[in-house]
Amino acid sequence: MANIVIIGGHGKVALLAAPLLAEAGHEVTSVIRKQEQAQEVAATGATPLVEDIETLDADGFARVLRGADVVVWSAGAGGGSPERTKAVDADAAIRSIDAAVAVGVPQYVMVSYYGARPDHGVPEGEGFFAYAEAKATADEHLRGTELGWTILGPSTLSSDEPTGRIDAVAGPGPQGDSSEPGPASRGNVARVIAAVVAAGGPARTTIAFTDGGTPIDEAVAAATAG
Repeated sequence: MANIVIIGGHGKVALLAAPLLAEAGHEVTSVIRKQEQAQEVAATGATPLVEDIETLDADGFARVLRGADVVVWSAGAGGGSPERTKAVDADAAIRSIDAAVAVGVPQYVMVSYYGARPDHGVPEGEGFFAYAEAKATADEHLRGTELGWTILGPSTLSSDEPTGRIDAVAGPGPQGDSSEPGPASRGNVARVIAAVVAAGGPARTTIAFTDGGTPIDEAVAAATAG
C-alpha cells in the first residue's frame, strides 16, 4: 500500500477521495490550511497536516512530500483574485511538482479541469481566464517532468450521487469551458483518483471526462494502458 499526500485536503473532492484511499489500505495525509478543518479531515481516515501552501516554499514542500509514494493535487484558490489564483493554482502547484521531483515521489495526480490547455480559448476579459491560465501553466510544467504523472480533467463539477461510470476522452478535451458536454460528480472524480492510484505506474497521460457509461476502473485502465 502507498503513502499518499493530498494537497488541498479540505476540498470537496479531497474529502470524498480520502476515505476511498484509506479504505483501500493506503496511508493518507491531507494537507489543510486551517487547524479547525482537522477534525473533519481526520474523520475521513486521513491524517491532517496544517500547512499554508500559498506561502510554503520549496524546502517546505519537500519536507511535506518526502517519503510519499503518491501526491494528489486537489487544491485551488477557489475563485479568489487573479493574483491569488496564480499564487495557488500555478505557483504553489509548480513548487509542489518540483519538490516531488526533488524528493523522488514516483506518482503525481493533478486534478485539473476539462479543456485545460495553453490554448484554452477562454477570453482574457472573463473571470475564468486567470484560473485557465494558472491550470494550463501548472499542467504543462508537470508534463515536462519525469514524474509518473496523471492529469485529470473533469468537466463541470456537480454534487450528484456518484455513478461509478464516466465517459473519458484522450487529452485535455475541447477548448474552453463552455464546450463541456456534461457534468462530472465530485464523487466520480474521487473514484477516478482512487482508480488512478490503484493503477499505479508512470502513466504520463491526461484523462478528460464527464459522467457517462464506462465503469471507472475500465476507463482508467484504457487511458493508462501502455
